[in-house]
Amino acid sequence: MTQPEALQSLLAAVAAGDVSPEAALEKLKHFAFEPVGDFAKIDHHRTLRTGFPEVIWGPGKTPEQIAGIMEAMRSRNPIVMATRIEPAVYAQLQEKVAGLQYYPSARICAISPATLEPQYSGTIGILSAGTADLSVAEEAAVTAELCGFRVQRLWDVGVAGIHRLLSNRHVIESANVLIVVAGMEGALPSVVAGLADCPVIAVPTSIGYGASFGGLAPLLTMLNSCAAGVGVVNIDNGFGAAVLAGQILRTAHKLKLSGQ
Repeated sequence: MTQPEALQSLLAAVAAGDVSPEAALEKLKHFAFEPVGDFAKIDHHRTLRTGFPEVIWGPGKTPEQIAGIMEAMRSRNPIVMATRIEPAVYAQLQEKVAGLQYYPSARICAISPATLEPQYSGTIGILSAGTADLSVAEEAAVTAELCGFRVQRLWDVGVAGIHRLLSNRHVIESANVLIVVAGMEGALPSVVAGLADCPVIAVPTSIGYGASFGGLAPLLTMLNSCAAGVGVVNIDNGFGAAVLAGQILRTAHKLKLSGQ
């Protein structure tokens, strides 16, 4: 049975009263995908299932493939985003995809409204230990903003100059979720978690000298944090940290709406 036939059969069952609208909704959550050429299948219902749309991973795809996927997604999603897009790739994409915006520090390109307004209450505070960590921190910040969350940035406040962090404690105190990005030895998330009354998501980066092993040393530091309430994502995964922070705020939003 093809997808249109299956959808028609499901709708007919709802109309006949054989399937409830609630049961049909559950079925539709796992229903729709759209082939793009012979290289991709777009999961259009990911937002319905998870709250966040599918996002395009740029590396390993040609500009033509990325453009094809973006064009297939734009009619069904208000925001279409591709990550890890280098400037040379963006230069080719902007000739193929109308209205494409580029965030060079984050290496993200997106089809999105000209003005982004927060859709959820709460603030995601994002801290970076050093300037060299900014590409990962900006990936988290731009991802969160494109997904409808309010973001407050605080850059270059690593533990080598701890007074820089302590003089900006208002950022920590005003956040509802914190993302802390650090390379080298990766100590900053532990320090922040010792000051914060909200969840802390630690992001190790691959920045550091040889013994940091491309981010493995800060990853292990963060996993072994003595501060409670620290969750850790993979090395350089600013995108994943933003989605996790967004899920935390969305859950709080859902609980508020339900009166729990």
